[in-house]
Amino acid sequence: MNNKRDEKAFNKAALQYHQAEPKGKIVVVPSKPHASARDLSLAYSPGVAIPCLEIEKDPKTAYEYTGKGNLVAVISNGTAVLGLGDIGAEASKPVMEGKGLLFKIFADINVFDIEIDEKDPDKFIEIVKGIAPTFGGINLEDIKAPEAFYIEQRLKEELDIPLMHDDQHGTAIISAAALLNALEIAGKDIGKVKMVVNGAGAAAIACTKLYIALGLKRENIIMCDSKGVINEKRTNLTPEKVEFISTTSAQTLEEALIGADVFVGLSKGDVLSPEMLLKMNENPVVFGLANPDPEINYDLAVKTRKDVIMATGRSDFPNQVNNVLGFPYIFRGALDVQASGINEEMKLAAVKAIAELAKEPVPEMVMLAYNLKNLSFGREYFIPKPFDNRLITKVSIAVAKAAMESGIAGKPITDFEQYETQLLDRMGRDQKLIRMMQNRAKANPKRITLGNAEEYNVLKAAQILYEEGIAHPILLGEKEFVKAQMQKYGIEIDVPIIDPNSDEMNDKRVEYRETLWKLRQRKGINEYIAKRLVRQRDYFGPLMLKHGDTDALLIGYSKNYRTVIKPVMEIIEKEQGVEKIASMVMVLSDKKQYFFADASIQPNPSAEELVSIAKMSELTVKTFGVQPRIAMLSYENFSGNSEISKKMAKAVKILHEKYPKMIVDGEVQPDFAMNEDHLADYPFSKLGKKPANTFIFPNLESANISYKILRGMGNTEVIGPIVMGLKQPVHVLQMRASVDEIVNLATIAVLDAQKREKQ
Repeated sequence: MNNKRDEKAFNKAALQYHQAEPKGKIVVVPSKPHASARDLSLAYSPGVAIPCLEIEKDPKTAYEYTGKGNLVAVISNGTAVLGLGDIGAEASKPVMEGKGLLFKIFADINVFDIEIDEKDPDKFIEIVKGIAPTFGGINLEDIKAPEAFYIEQRLKEELDIPLMHDDQHGTAIISAAALLNALEIAGKDIGKVKMVVNGAGAAAIACTKLYIALGLKRENIIMCDSKGVINEKRTNLTPEKVEFISTTSAQTLEEALIGADVFVGLSKGDVLSPEMLLKMNENPVVFGLANPDPEINYDLAVKTRKDVIMATGRSDFPNQVNNVLGFPYIFRGALDVQASGINEEMKLAAVKAIAELAKEPVPEMVMLAYNLKNLSFGREYFIPKPFDNRLITKVSIAVAKAAMESGIAGKPITDFEQYETQLLDRMGRDQKLIRMMQNRAKANPKRITLGNAEEYNVLKAAQILYEEGIAHPILLGEKEFVKAQMQKYGIEIDVPIIDPNSDEMNDKRVEYRETLWKLRQRKGINEYIAKRLVRQRDYFGPLMLKHGDTDALLIGYSKNYRTVIKPVMEIIEKEQGVEKIASMVMVLSDKKQYFFADASIQPNPSAEELVSIAKMSELTVKTFGVQPRIAMLSYENFSGNSEISKKMAKAVKILHEKYPKMIVDGEVQPDFAMNEDHLADYPFSKLGKKPANTFIFPNLESANISYKILRGMGNTEVIGPIVMGLKQPVHVLQMRASVDEIVNLATIAVLDAQKREKQ
């Protein structure tokens, strides 16, 4: 949790997030045409009777005629919810909806969350069995031990669909992959190491069993619970704990750790002291998996022993054991082969796939996501990062193959190359890019000055930026009014408020006035006019940037683009070699992100200017960790009949000659550029069959109208305009931009400032 985050404010924000319309975190949307009477007659009566009869003949055809094959139930009775304990079925619903959201965004799996108000294990089992025909798979969640063991075992025996209690097996699979790699780094044999497991709940039992399946010797394991070591002197143990009785004289965790090679904590924070850590063997492997506080703080562990090899459950330390590395992709693979369960072979396949992925060269996009210059297999990286897009292919394919090889696949995959392509197509999701960008911003936040600071959306965005550590916001506006608005809206953040007209800014106004006068004295501005202009925030903001009093500037929101960009262009220099600046907007759709240029500045660029816009766009898109595929747009495909098409064709010719490695072509219609089947009609094109994601428009009108239509329709999010070609980062907010749009553009401004700092 960010140390700036006020707990009271965060709790309020959490309630507002969940309360916002539409209610809930997942929705059901139609997936078939439904516009006409004929569509409805096919979707429901009388047409729906036909597939019903087919399914009656052969229940397996439900996978062909319904959404069952991509539908998972997330089911709980609310008896062990997060760290909250037995809070009841209804109170568990936000968590189950959240789990459904993760299934969707990481593996494109649809989910119904089901909260069952039943604590009797046998009755619970009967309820789940009764609803099972609806689903392709079942994810059991937050059910307390020991009932969880019994419930899962019976349901696995009595159902013929993939089923897993993620609290047990999710952590087990990810930590097992981490264990294999950590032991390799330590130079230790899993069959010889001594392990201490602190915790004896569902997750600890499942983890230990999986480690044994990987070669760990049962006699080399000491398990501890809240009463100490589980040894022969203990009585009244559950059947699960009896299985891990140790023949040892050790009574306490401290005694058990003497000479241990591995510590796995699934208990509570700060139970492993530095003194205990020092008693472990050379190159100790320490997994502190309690959340939010590990059994020992990562920094303290590394300070205590330089040779420690450590993982935690937290994202702010290296080697995060995060269940999201596993469960979405395990279910994805299991669903896609219509497996009748999730067996040990499939879990072990997932373990090995995750472990092997950490040893492969890390793609630039993953390093960009975490703001790292280098990431390679070793003590600080032996588990893949959650934002690694390769997980869906590596893990899902490994699980699918294991299901086939172990004989439980109902629909084997015959073409794994095609399957890999299908998996990648599922993952072109826009919000993943936003999360990656915010993660990079948090690694090195910058000062971002926000104009129009009295507006609620701007203030709310500033609060999010501040509390999440994405940026260091600076509010630009009339100080007393801004404070009054903050009080009105209940926004309490300790950030600078800069008022260009306040007495506090006297010295700055003098300094800025001199700069402005020198810059514009041969452009019609005298000292008196400069003195007046520096009191206006449209000029004061760019002058802050010019003088290094901020790292980036966000303008706009309540004024039109040309009004706010004019002072910027008078004050901030263009980058070397840039004759005219340009702008780009990022359009986030349901599945992919697109980039439109120039959407705001150059009215009717020449072919040569289009070349410059395309090149600037390529460089900008790359900073987001996206490979730009550029289409030069027209209303014709490679025919060059109109003046616009001739201009675009000329620009393409220059681009091909000057930048032969650029993926760019045209002139082409946008719908053709976005469709691989249409592109196949033009095999000579440098775009090949893979659709474009970056679009260069022939003039401002076409770009501006296009993205504003999309924004107005409400099913896309538009970020920008992102200004390209200036020496310092300035970006422009849409009129009445939403809170999310402001946060996202501010994130881009931070990345822009980071890039320039490196240069």
